[in-house]
Amino acid sequence: MAQPKSGDRVSEYVLLEQVGAGSFGEVWKARHHIWEDQIVAIKIATDAQYVRNLQREGVTIHGLKHPNIVRAIGLDPYASPPYLVMEFVAGPTLRQVIDAHPGGVPLPAALSVLRGMLQALAVAHDNGVIHRDVKPANVLIASRDDIAQATPDVVCVTDFGLGEAAGLTTTSILQSGSMLTEGGKSISGTMAYMAPEQRDGQDVDARADLYACGMVLFELLTGKRPQGGDLPGHLRREVPKWLDEFFARCYTRLERRFASAADMLAELDRYAPLRKTPMAKAPPGARPVPPLPRARPAPSARGRLDEYCEKCGNRLEPDDNFCIKCGHQVNPNPRRCPKCGAYPDPHDKHCISCGTSLVSRS
Repeated sequence: MAQPKSGDRVSEYVLLEQVGAGSFGEVWKARHHIWEDQIVAIKIATDAQYVRNLQREGVTIHGLKHPNIVRAIGLDPYASPPYLVMEFVAGPTLRQVIDAHPGGVPLPAALSVLRGMLQALAVAHDNGVIHRDVKPANVLIASRDDIAQATPDVVCVTDFGLGEAAGLTTTSILQSGSMLTEGGKSISGTMAYMAPEQRDGQDVDARADLYACGMVLFELLTGKRPQGGDLPGHLRREVPKWLDEFFARCYTRLERRFASAADMLAELDRYAPLRKTPMAKAPPGARPVPPLPRARPAPSARGRLDEYCEKCGNRLEPDDNFCIKCGHQVNPNPRRCPKCGAYPDPHDKHCISCGTSLVSRS
């Protein structure tokens, strides 16, 4: 098959620039040939052996309709070249975000990203699709603002090309391809994020995706991948104990993991209920716009400026230790649990993370 190039026409779209490539094909940013503001992403098969898999991938993601999953727009495996048209997300990958924050992203942002990923995976799993290649490079952040202001609705999971749907395994054009186990069984995915059973070539279920979510969470919190018995709190002191325990239920053997993405979301809601107003996703094809400088709010009727975060201007609640929007520490001397280091509210009598009594005894 001929190699695509900038300016080529694929169906209704004109190729603009290549944004990804693999051994089976390429991904291009493209625009509609008439409506120039309509921007899409197009996967193009450049290997004839990939055409059937491209068709399976298109059918799979077309059935997964959810704001946290990149949409399929068009598919023609019989065209020359065969192609899959998808929503173009004008934002960085989570890999780029993590690389830009070597010490980890703000805790609220990390939980928002995880929540968006889990919402996408819950829908996929309910439809019988296991992603099998969850990793930062396959998560897009469709946000015009810094990651500190990210909310779950700007998270887009993409590249379900390795997903298992209706018993069929497809191979993504953007991944390293398949490997063989000692028993001669083919496996696909990215080794660093594979659950142990997936690396061994065993049959996998939705819990393999949850293992990978734990790996991504660790990277979000610390900027590094876990090794051995690492917990996020070992590398970053402000990580609460409950979040260490949450991670440990992902990064463990199969039978000890969360049972489903829905269970993980329920546990997340238990400790970190969603409080922020969702941020609107950038429209398809929109270019990222840098955040505008924010003026410092005027004093309130009570004459206090500390009712607002000095970093981003977000309004604070009276007992906030950290700004829930940007993660900035607003209380210079926050109350800490002497046992686990969590941040209880001023009036709590017991730590909500470990249960330790916070009432001094004379």
